[in-house]
Amino acid sequence: MTIKKDKEKLSEHVDVMVDYQPKYKICISGAADTGHCAIDAPEKAEAIGRVVAERGMILVTGATIGIPYWAAKGAKQAGGIVIGFSPAASKSAHVHSYRLPVDFHDLIIYTGFDYSGRNLILTRASDGMITVCGRMGTLNEFTIAFEDRKPQGVLTGTGGMADMMPEIIDKAHRGQGKIVYDADPEKLVDKLVALIQEDEKVKYDRRVDPPVNSSGAGRKG
Repeated sequence: MTIKKDKEKLSEHVDVMVDYQPKYKICISGAADTGHCAIDAPEKAEAIGRVVAERGMILVTGATIGIPYWAAKGAKQAGGIVIGFSPAASKSAHVHSYRLPVDFHDLIIYTGFDYSGRNLILTRASDGMITVCGRMGTLNEFTIAFEDRKPQGVLTGTGGMADMMPEIIDKAHRGQGKIVYDADPEKLVDKLVALIQEDEKVKYDRRVDPPVNSSGAGRKG
């Protein structure tokens, strides 16, 4: 009886959380150097940022040039919020040592952990990842998200790592992960959001249904 009441209370709490949950944070991962990407990759990255903003979500970037910069531009021009995670320890180092931009961002967090440490933080700070084109750093962010079982979207047809992902996943023999693919920016964002929502639903369901022992009683504590 107590378990039933606890489940009812938790279900009500979950309903409230759904009504007032924070905005989703979508990380854009892609090549800083777009010279090897598909010719329309920057344009599609900008479209990704715009759609993220139009859906009322927050765009997260590595506060860098190239694909993430174009996505940030699209988001800001659509009135969205953009948060960047810099590899530098200060704004001065960000601009003068790393030679990275500060425009098209509402907030830049200076991690001081260089690129590899920055990649871990920005990936874990996001609810979902989108890969557009990309090189080795993009692959690093992708594998971090894969190991964390984080929902991911891959914009196919943009060149670089994005177009190699299906083969990499297949040859890695680690399962398909939580990944959706599409060549259309808007459709990809919507697919990713649906995946995030499904992932959250599973996690909430697990919280609502407590583990039971062999006698059927809920676990204490």
